Amino acid sequence: MLINLNENINYTVVIGIDAQDFFESASATLQKKLDRCFEILKIEPRNYPNIKALKGEFSGYYRYRVGDYRVIYEIDDNSKLVTILLIAHRSKVYE
Repeated sequence: MLINLNENINYTVVIGIDAQDFFESASATLQKKLDRCFEILKIEPRNYPNIKALKGEFSGYYRYRVGDYRVIYEIDDNSKLVTILLIAHRSKVYE
């Protein structure tokens, strides 16, 4: 699925403190990939190949796969807001 990043932006992406700390310490290459993730989430936070709705104790949250890293976020449709809660390596993200 291809998304035209020039489409109208539907959501605002807000990055939480923990996610921001991770982002700032990430390599430039990973930051670039995460920036692309955030741009996609502004347009379509639910339906994209790297997106999965979480289940069980994480029900209500979503994850976006960026290589070996996972971006965990929640969506507020009333406010059109995507809040990035956590960015972590896949081996540590659900601990």
